[in-house]
Amino acid sequence: MGKIAFVFSGQGAQYSGMGRELAERSPAARDVFAAADALRPGTSTQCFSASMEELCETKNTQPCMFAVELAAAAALREAGIRADLAAGFSLGELAALTFAGAMDFETGFSLVCRRAEHMQKAAEARDTAMAAVLKLTPDAVRALCADFAEVYPVNFNCPGQITVSAAAEQMPAFLAAVKAAGGRAIPLKVRGGFHSPFMAEAAKAFAADLAAAKLHAPAIPVYANRTAQPYGADVAGMLAGQIDHPVLWEDTVREMIAAGADTFVELGPGRTLCGLIAKTDASVRTFAAEKAEDLEKTVQEVRVC
Repeated sequence: MGKIAFVFSGQGAQYSGMGRELAERSPAARDVFAAADALRPGTSTQCFSASMEELCETKNTQPCMFAVELAAAAALREAGIRADLAAGFSLGELAALTFAGAMDFETGFSLVCRRAEHMQKAAEARDTAMAAVLKLTPDAVRALCADFAEVYPVNFNCPGQITVSAAAEQMPAFLAAVKAAGGRAIPLKVRGGFHSPFMAEAAKAFAADLAAAKLHAPAIPVYANRTAQPYGADVAGMLAGQIDHPVLWEDTVREMIAAGADTFVELGPGRTLCGLIAKTDASVRTFAAEKAEDLEKTVQEVRVC
């Protein structure tokens, strides 16, 4: 029997109403939202009913996503589903580490709030944007980016999909270059040029927060965005550097499969990671766990793995 991997969603998957069905169905999930509200009043209300404009503010997106992801994890644990290994996409990595015991919930939630503040400040310092580039190879995207002073390949998501961060004024010309090269580019609903040099000050500030936090090695393997390898003892250093370095998601998925994972469960809103994983290796099974219907199906099918 293969291993079960929990994967935690990244920024951009948020939507108004996320997590509501979890809270309605699962006492354990409700406890997570209550804990989040105690630390940051109004978090659950934002998840369940805030406008998309409000939810797309980084300072709101990240703590809300974190709460939804840990609520989904709690609901699965309540149903008897355990993970053998884990990973998270960008902010989801902090949720994955919290789930895996590298920090307690209060520490993880406090850190995600600080991370969001730092990244929002960095995003407001420069007018930046992100876009997903489709149908081009990594080398082709790198070559296109090299023609621009401030366009960077940042998220290597799956075969044929790479996200870039760019200075806003350079994005239109870059999008035109992608089209001319035979690719397609889709602007993302985030406000900032994440995982790039635009986030250098945010990474530096977050490193100070992490240095003051009580962190531990995770209890199960958690694969790092920066290296696509399991975390070691240096949780703080890896997490701080993740903010202004690329996310090696395709490599991460392949490494988890090589370690024996054949069932992936996405924790958080949407099914973005399920899609990326299926495109990376169609032989593995993918499930979601945020909607009530998805959660029920996941519990039924994963339990018999």
